[in-house]
Amino acid sequence: MKFINREEELKELTELENLSKKKLFVAAYYGLRRIGKTRLILEFLKGKGVYFFVNKNKTSSDLLKEYQGILRENGILGELEELKTWDQFAEIIAKRKTPPLFFDEFQNFDFVEPSFFGALQKNIDLNEGKPGFVILSGSLVGLMKKKLQSSKEPLYGRIKKINRLNPMKLASCLKFAHELSLEKEELIKLYGIFGGYPRYYVSVEDFGLRNKTAEEIIHALFLAKNAPLEDEVNVILSQEFGNRSGVYYSIMEAIGSGSNTISLIAGCLGMQTTSITRQINELKNFFELIEFEMPFSGKRGVYRIKHPLMQFWFSEIYRNYSDYTARKPEFMNKLKENLNGYFGKAFENSAKEYLVSKLGLTSAERQWGKIPDAIEGESAYEIDCIGRNESFAYVFEFKWSALDEKKAFNILGELERKAEYVHELKNKKTKLGIVAKKISGKQKLIQEGYAAYDLDDF
Repeated sequence: MKFINREEELKELTELENLSKKKLFVAAYYGLRRIGKTRLILEFLKGKGVYFFVNKNKTSSDLLKEYQGILRENGILGELEELKTWDQFAEIIAKRKTPPLFFDEFQNFDFVEPSFFGALQKNIDLNEGKPGFVILSGSLVGLMKKKLQSSKEPLYGRIKKINRLNPMKLASCLKFAHELSLEKEELIKLYGIFGGYPRYYVSVEDFGLRNKTAEEIIHALFLAKNAPLEDEVNVILSQEFGNRSGVYYSIMEAIGSGSNTISLIAGCLGMQTTSITRQINELKNFFELIEFEMPFSGKRGVYRIKHPLMQFWFSEIYRNYSDYTARKPEFMNKLKENLNGYFGKAFENSAKEYLVSKLGLTSAERQWGKIPDAIEGESAYEIDCIGRNESFAYVFEFKWSALDEKKAFNILGELERKAEYVHELKNKKTKLGIVAKKISGKQKLIQEGYAAYDLDDF
C-alpha cells in the first residue's frame, strides 16, 4: 500500500536534518505499535540513511557483530576495523561523518545492553559540535519515556527533540477507502475500531480483504478461529506492562465496560479508591492509554480509553475472554449483533473530528449533567458535542442512522431543549446541528438555520 499523509512529520524531519548539518542532533519518536513510526522514518530516509533494528532476542555480542556489518556496508567502518565494545560503536556513530542513523525499537537496549545508554550519552556530550543526525524510535511508550525523560537516566537532556507520534486523522484515513476499494461507510466503521493506526488498514490488504464489508473484515482479522490479530491487544499491553499487568487490565476493563469515574472503577474492582490512584495515573500519564475527559461545562470528568481497538476489545471481548478464545457460538453471535451499536458509539469520535476540521472549532466536548429542578422521569441529560469557533457556539447531536426530514427536526427540537440546561450557552450566539449517517432533506435543515452533515460531506 502506498504511503499516505504524514506530510507535517516528514517536513519536520527534513528541518531537523538541516539543523544536524551544523551540529549533532538526536531526535526521538515514540508511540504504540502499528502507528507507523518505522514506515514514516524509512520513508524519510529513502536512499540516504542507515537502519539499525534493536533486536531484544539477540545477545549483546551478536547485535554488536550485526551492527559492525552494517557500518562496513555503509562505508562508516573500514574492512579491517573491528567493533569490540559498545562504547566504541557509540564513539564511531557520534564522531565520524555518517548519513542519518535510525535505531528502531531503541528501548530494547534496556534488555540487550543497558550500558549503551551511558556510552551514547558520553559520546553525544563529547561530539555535540560535530554534524550528524541520529533518530531513535520505540514502541514501548512507558519505557521510552523513562529512558529519555527521566532525570535519573543517562540520556536525560541529550535528546533535542522528543515527539509522540499521534494517530492519523480521519481525513487521512478516508484515503484508505480508495486504496482498499471500500465504501466510505465501511471505512468509517473501521475507523471506529482501527482509529488512525495505519498498520491495521495495511492488514486489510495483506489478508486479501479489499472490497469487503467492515463486519467481514473484523471477523477475518479478530473473530475467526486463529484470526491474525486475535491477540493484538494482549501482545501490546503485555509488552508495556511487563510482569505487573493485573490491576492495569482490570482498570481498563472497568472503563471499557462503562465504569468511568475513580469511585466506579474502584467499586468494580472491589478496592478502595486510594488503592488504584497510582495505577490510574500511570495509565494516563506514563503509558498514555487512558485520558480524563472533561465536559464542556462542569467539573466532573470521566475516564476513557484512548486507543479505539483497546476500547473495542475491553468493552466487547475481555470480560468474556474464555468464550472468545473458545469461539462459543452464543457469544460470537451476540458480539456480531452488537457491532452496529458499537459503530454508533464510535461514530461520535469521527463526527467530532470532522466538525473540528470543518468548522474550525477551538473546543469540542461532550456535555452531561443533571437537569435543574427535574421532576419525575428523566433527571439527567447528555449532549454529544458542544464546540466553539469565532462565530458561534455549536451544539450537535450525532446519529448513526439514516434520518428523514421529520426525524431530524424532532431531534433538533429535543437538542434545543437540552441546550437550555447549559448555563454557559445563555446569551451566546448558538447554532444547533446534527451529524448522521444519512439525512434526506438536509438542505431544508440548512435553510432553517441549522448545521447538518452526513457521510456524503466527510
